[in-house]
Amino acid sequence: MPATPTSDGDASPLSPQQQEAVALATDRSKKILAAAKVATFNGWTLGVLGALSILFGLFSLTGFIVGVFLVIVARNEFRGRTLIRRWEPRGAMLLARNQIGLIGIVIAYCLWSMYSAVANPSRETTQLEELAGLPSGLVTDLTLMVYGVVIVLTLLFQGLNAWYYFVRIKQLKDYLDETPAWIIDMQRITLDK
Repeated sequence: MPATPTSDGDASPLSPQQQEAVALATDRSKKILAAAKVATFNGWTLGVLGALSILFGLFSLTGFIVGVFLVIVARNEFRGRTLIRRWEPRGAMLLARNQIGLIGIVIAYCLWSMYSAVANPSRETTQLEELAGLPSGLVTDLTLMVYGVVIVLTLLFQGLNAWYYFVRIKQLKDYLDETPAWIIDMQRITLDK
């Protein structure tokens, strides 16, 4: 393998063909590695929301339970990110399933809150409606509407996020099949830093 001179006079250990292969692999890997960035954002966002839910959940068992689940989902986002950066397709699968789990958590919370609003309307809400001259049940109806919108938005956004990760599974497998092993080994080393 002939050495290729670099700008500082040192010889490159890679031939021009190998350098081209690395450049091509780096370009092809950008969409896959973007999933790791999305997972990082999701992980931090869910982690903060989970921590706040646990903190405020000290006064509400439901809030505490939701917070614990959010922290678990955040942890899985970071695990999936790490696996993707190691070029392991199961990382993208973990992230996709994690989004589906998040959908389940949010919908369960919303349905519980909707049930609670209908089955156990608070006395304060009823008194507030009477004092403000609002129609009876307006606050309950608004509560149901808000949680219904949250369910729809969760299905839309988290569903698209799950689909995004599912697509990355095939891209990652194709990348591993089409990229020389020595390049993947080199990228694993550099991405672990």
